[in-house]
Amino acid sequence: QVQLVESGGGLVQAGGSLRLSCAASGRFFSSLAMGWFRQAPGKEREFVSSVSWNGITTNYADSVKGRFTISRDNAKNTIYLQMNSLKPEDTAIYYCAAGRSSRPDAPYDYWGQGTQVTVSS
Repeated sequence: QVQLVESGGGLVQAGGSLRLSCAASGRFFSSLAMGWFRQAPGKEREFVSSVSWNGITTNYADSVKGRFTISRDNAKNTIYLQMNSLKPEDTAIYYCAAGRSSRPDAPYDYWGQGTQVTVSS
């Protein structure tokens, strides 16, 4: 079993930055692919970014490419999402997830509770 806890969300002005963290418990973190998803009010949850178990392969949604960076520290059982040049349309609840593949369309087996990110214009 893997438990995920997100942190780092908050209110920021457009153009600002935030760094989200996701701390994982469980023995198998270093063998799991990890991802970030988000859900805005009235919209479906969407893929944001993912990273392979070894940190080598990363994927990004087109809407965040060049602005967001995903990384992981397996020694700390933690992944990060550095978000720069934030836009109001980035406002959403951001969820951390763990699974067997970092493909954007892969199923993820474990999910965190989410952290709110609000970007004001």
